[in-house]
Amino acid sequence: MTQRALGATGPSVHPLGLGLMGMSDFYGPADTAESHATIDAAIEAGMDLLDTGDFYGSGHNELLLREALRRHDRDRLRLSVKFGAMRDPHGDLVGFDGSPAGVKNSLAQTLQRLGTDHVDIYRPARLDPRVPIEETVGAISEMVEAGHVRHIGLSEVSADTIRRAAAVHPIVDLQIEYSLLSRGIEAEILPACRELGIGITAYGVLSRGLLSGRWDRNQHEDPRSRFPRFQGENLDHNLGLVEQLRSVAEEKGADVAQVAIAWALAKGEDIVPLVGARRRERLNEALGALDLRLTAEDVAAIERAVPPESAAGQRYDEHGMALLDSERGGRDGTS
Repeated sequence: MTQRALGATGPSVHPLGLGLMGMSDFYGPADTAESHATIDAAIEAGMDLLDTGDFYGSGHNELLLREALRRHDRDRLRLSVKFGAMRDPHGDLVGFDGSPAGVKNSLAQTLQRLGTDHVDIYRPARLDPRVPIEETVGAISEMVEAGHVRHIGLSEVSADTIRRAAAVHPIVDLQIEYSLLSRGIEAEILPACRELGIGITAYGVLSRGLLSGRWDRNQHEDPRSRFPRFQGENLDHNLGLVEQLRSVAEEKGADVAQVAIAWALAKGEDIVPLVGARRRERLNEALGALDLRLTAEDVAAIERAVPPESAAGQRYDEHGMALLDSERGGRDGTS
């Protein structure tokens, strides 16, 4: 399996990364035994980029990963950790801490929970509007020099913020939502990353399940139903796009999800999609995307089925959108 480099200065990894978030949080209850089996299956299949966050389940996700690390060779795995999101005992988000002291405090706790002496890629989950990105990255850089962090990444920030961060320390990748339904990065963010030699770890390649080809209009109790794209007429419109994509997938003898993942893979060797599989069945489906060889004509057909900016509804609610520097153009966190 040909690996992909995380930017010009980062490690080479399997073409697909495993996102662990759903095993602890946000998408409803998960089966712990199945979560472990899925992590094991991913590693055995050659996947070596494991993505977590210290706030996923308020530490639960890192402890889950710690148990998995005991069963595998830590040195051949690349642990990507997001930090900075603060939550209260009810699980509500109460802010972000990107201060130098916050960086070091969060990292100390992550290392303890993971049972490791270093994190391979460390990144703020969101930009802290109170703290210049230079200070946040500078503090992580100190942890690189100390040997506790190998590489620095970013998440959901604008082209301007990326440039400012890269002026302080090499950035290996930007983690950001990128899918057929979310192509906003193509205008400014992706070109900036390519100019600077920064890779993309793309989360949400299935748009939280919308592009799985299995979303049921009656899943009202699912936590994802609170997102605008899963509501009312927006949902009807978006599921119509999925059916158009299904026609393309059937011609390729593939599932809708596989075509959506293969499309992301085809958009550049510098893009590593993160798949949020919580079960082995979904993991195997995602791995099947690697067998699809999309031609330029295939990519064009896929993009005709789901044209740019064709999705109805924003990817987060108004509160969630307000937290995205990537959507604001870098106007916060500058002073």
